[in-house]
Amino acid sequence: MKRAACLSALACVLSLTAAAPASPGTTARGGGHPHGTLLDSVPRTGVLKVCTTGDYRPFTHLDPAEGTYSGVDIKMAENLAKSLDAKTRYVATTWANVTKDVAAGRCDIAVGGVSITLPRARQVYFSEPTRQDGKTPVVRCADKEKFGAGTLKDIDKAGTTVIVNPGGTNEQFTRANIHQATIKLHPENTTIFQEIIEGRADVMMTDASETLYQSKIHPELCSLHPEQPFTFSEKSYALPRGDDPFREYVDQFVHLATHDGTYAAYEEEWMGRSGA
Repeated sequence: MKRAACLSALACVLSLTAAAPASPGTTARGGGHPHGTLLDSVPRTGVLKVCTTGDYRPFTHLDPAEGTYSGVDIKMAENLAKSLDAKTRYVATTWANVTKDVAAGRCDIAVGGVSITLPRARQVYFSEPTRQDGKTPVVRCADKEKFGAGTLKDIDKAGTTVIVNPGGTNEQFTRANIHQATIKLHPENTTIFQEIIEGRADVMMTDASETLYQSKIHPELCSLHPEQPFTFSEKSYALPRGDDPFREYVDQFVHLATHDGTYAAYEEEWMGRSGA
């Protein structure tokens, strides 16, 4: 009888546990996002808050005179917002703070050529990748022969000035691989390539996609081996950790756009070719 009573009590406890509502701050998918899912709140508010640096063409560019954004990922963000019955509201950020701003809830998504890295992945979710990329050099075309095959050994020599924008993966790569050449920091990514054109720097190592775009708009510049970059990386969109339904939706949005020609068309418009 005692055993039967114990079993009956255990059954009651299990029944109550199963029927108990989820604790506040958890989603039905177990994501743990404190305010429910953005998949519901963005259509409700009609606003998708988008963090972007505005200084990384072809993915994101802020026109200072007009105060408007353009670029491959800006078009994608607008399409994403439209699919959620919302409009974009852009939030200015920097490369040093882009994932921190997403993690702090200052925006719903970060776009604009954001590379997936493990340190960033500790702060945010990343969507399905939009493209494959990697670091490659861009130089003055007049100096192309000077750098031979464009290897790191060809670049990392005394007398060469390697320019880099601070706070992101470009600086990390440059500092890890350049030891003999001079490293010059330039805080304005929108004007950094003019420093090479005018001879105040010799090389910049950035993503192949950016070197292709810059060589398109500046015929004085040549991208070295963009089809064989030094590194492998993928670009993606940064999303709040814990919001699984929203991440799954953005994954599906990216998957469709990168397979139905939408994303490729935006790249073609900006770079004159798709992929790198």
